[in-house]
Amino acid sequence: MLPSRTATILKSIVRQYIAQAVPIASQSIVRNGKLGISSATVRNEMAYLEHEGYIYRPHSSAGSIPSDKGYRHYVESLNEVTLPLTEQLMISHLFHQVERQIEEWLSLAATLTAQLVHNVALVTTPKPADSKFKHLELVALQDSLALAVLVLHGAKIKQWLINFDQAVPQHKLILVANRLSAAYAGSTRQQISAQKLRLNDIEKQITEHLLKVMQAEDEREQEEPYLDGWHFMLNRPEFAHGRQPLDLMTLVEQRSLLKSITPEGLEYQKVKVVIGKENKAEAFHNYSLVLSRYGIPGEAAGTVGVIGPTRMPYAETIATVQYLSSVLSELIARLYGREEPSRHPVGKEP
Repeated sequence: MLPSRTATILKSIVRQYIAQAVPIASQSIVRNGKLGISSATVRNEMAYLEHEGYIYRPHSSAGSIPSDKGYRHYVESLNEVTLPLTEQLMISHLFHQVERQIEEWLSLAATLTAQLVHNVALVTTPKPADSKFKHLELVALQDSLALAVLVLHGAKIKQWLINFDQAVPQHKLILVANRLSAAYAGSTRQQISAQKLRLNDIEKQITEHLLKVMQAEDEREQEEPYLDGWHFMLNRPEFAHGRQPLDLMTLVEQRSLLKSITPEGLEYQKVKVVIGKENKAEAFHNYSLVLSRYGIPGEAAGTVGVIGPTRMPYAETIATVQYLSSVLSELIARLYGREEPSRHPVGKEP
């Protein structure tokens, strides 16, 4: 725990470095910190902070730069942050303009987040813990050939062709689809397999097919995320030279970005900040991640977050990620029929 004055000086160094991207000298602390103390006192405090690892100097005659430890102290010292009401209303208005399709929501969320924080925004598609049956349609194409359309919770639609050993007219397919839809509604594949229904040969064949489709969906890896804002980060002075951004883009091209950044213990609508070398992946040691899980606990989970240099505006970024996480959670709740009274006027004109 740092003494109050020392912590105030550290906070001033962090804020000024985030804004200016140049090492901060003691004179700048005296001039901008409004602490009412001498430059010599500030230098002594800065020497203490350097000795304790909160700041460092790139060379002996330079000013100071926050270390990962200094940024961590700054983030932990932030009071509760909220997005300004004007920005909340703007987000609500824009979500009202897009179609009610999950792809549109996620793309908009990535674009808005990047525009608000001027770093790379990341939004993943919510993935159910286990897919759940919602509805089945069967459409006769030929005498013994039908198209099966399976609707899963979360607006996932799967289609495949089924060849029967005999001709099956459309009116019979409708009866089969209705019976299976009523029996399997809201069930996972494990629950469907456990049911002791008396099925005829056609119903058995269809059930075997839909179980395989649901298993493939359950085992499917997370889709590649929506990403936006590369141009903001690439224009940061710390990335003007060197290959750090190239390492990051390589992870994207290799489809391994999510595996590299998703930390353990990410909670619904709670923001987690991972700074510099706190990241397990070496490629992210010069970056910070601000992430939150959104969706419905136990039913569908996605991630919204920001990737940027350790010199990022943490308060604004945390507030943005937190708000977008709550907005996306509310939209997914509506999609799954779990709508509750809202704290945010999402999908309605302000």
